[in-house]
Amino acid sequence: MSTVAFAHTDFSAGREVTFLDGSTRLVASLGPTWVGRGVYRPGWRWSLHAGPMTGSASQPHAGYVVSGTMIVSSSDGEEAVVSAGEAWYSGPEHDAWVAGDEACVALDFPVA
Repeated sequence: MSTVAFAHTDFSAGREVTFLDGSTRLVASLGPTWVGRGVYRPGWRWSLHAGPMTGSASQPHAGYVVSGTMIVSSSDGEEAVVSAGEAWYSGPEHDAWVAGDEACVALDFPVA
């Protein structure tokens, strides 16, 4: 089995997804993993604008808000307000949405 000792990329080489509301997310491969960078418009919500496009429930991942504010809700209804400079982890079948009138820019990372 080979291992990757170093990997580098930028988002211009990533795969872009445009959601139903016009929000965008770039996914860049990074060695054996990936990182996503989303620009989510005010009013964006996973369950309304992303879930219907994927046809599946949200997957567990970690995230970091670069700017704006996101609310993340666990499958059991617990909510957290995540603002610029803060990180979160969400398990499977969570929901998330932009809070306020400012777009939210967030990074997300897969978890095992």
